[in-house]
Amino acid sequence: MLEVTLLGCGGGMPLPTRYLSAILLQYKGRKILIDCGEGTQVSMREINSGFKSIDIICITHIHGDHIIGLPGILGTIGNSGRQQPLYIIGPEGIKEAVAAARVIAKYLPYEVIVIENPQTSIEGLTDQLKGQVIIETLEVEHSSPCLAYKIYIKRQPKFDVEKAIKNQVPRLLWNRLQKGEAMIEYEGVTYVKEMVLGKQRKGIQVTVVTDTRPINQIIPFIQKSDLFICEGTYGSLTDIDKAIKNKHMTFEEAATLAKKAEVDQLLLTHFGAAMTDPADYKENATSIFEQTIIGEDHYSIQLNFKN
Repeated sequence: MLEVTLLGCGGGMPLPTRYLSAILLQYKGRKILIDCGEGTQVSMREINSGFKSIDIICITHIHGDHIIGLPGILGTIGNSGRQQPLYIIGPEGIKEAVAAARVIAKYLPYEVIVIENPQTSIEGLTDQLKGQVIIETLEVEHSSPCLAYKIYIKRQPKFDVEKAIKNQVPRLLWNRLQKGEAMIEYEGVTYVKEMVLGKQRKGIQVTVVTDTRPINQIIPFIQKSDLFICEGTYGSLTDIDKAIKNKHMTFEEAATLAKKAEVDQLLLTHFGAAMTDPADYKENATSIFEQTIIGEDHYSIQLNFKN
């Protein structure tokens, strides 16, 4: 099961009722944080999520409402007792931004490894996530270099008893091979996991797209996502001129992407400060894509593997 929580769904500036952009993904006790706007630490304390097991921080772009909380959270992670390396992924300029953040988060008990503008998919990174999580990025269209993220949780193939028996795999090795050990030498014979596993099964796919105009490349990137988290800075097409000027999206544009990409659910976030109640504009999205959720701080959804 993958749990996804909106820590903050505001854009631009924090409000008394809305923290800035941050999304927390939790899987098997490990955490991936996507963006770290002002208020992220407070929001995490409010849901009692803990900080020590944050393994990866993905930054979409280097605007204050998406990264200003980074220095504080790096320190808090250190105070939680973390010693394993922490990875930060981001667009062009992220190394410089992290170096600036480290001026006031200088002494940390763990290593910070920064990956700038990755051109290929990233698998695992930490020992706890290896073989389980794949991260892909897409450059999108904003006023500064910006990345969309695809988080894919892999699912182990089913254990095939008949196949294991046919390949004469000793029973005492079944569990180890099923859990992913690639190769085991036993009594002079080499056994590989493919000797006991069936066909590959579909995992869980979550995509996060903010901040950007709705460019065509987004559609294949988010295709068939179990959950598509998308910015909705403007609630109505009446603000399309502002959306174009500031390189953001309206509810209608986000819903159109969701429909074209045949995602399961759309979760709207990153609401402009001028939008007092995003729910007032919900129909603008649901009239195009019915499975639309209007996000709010601490909204949480659990995603399970499908049969």
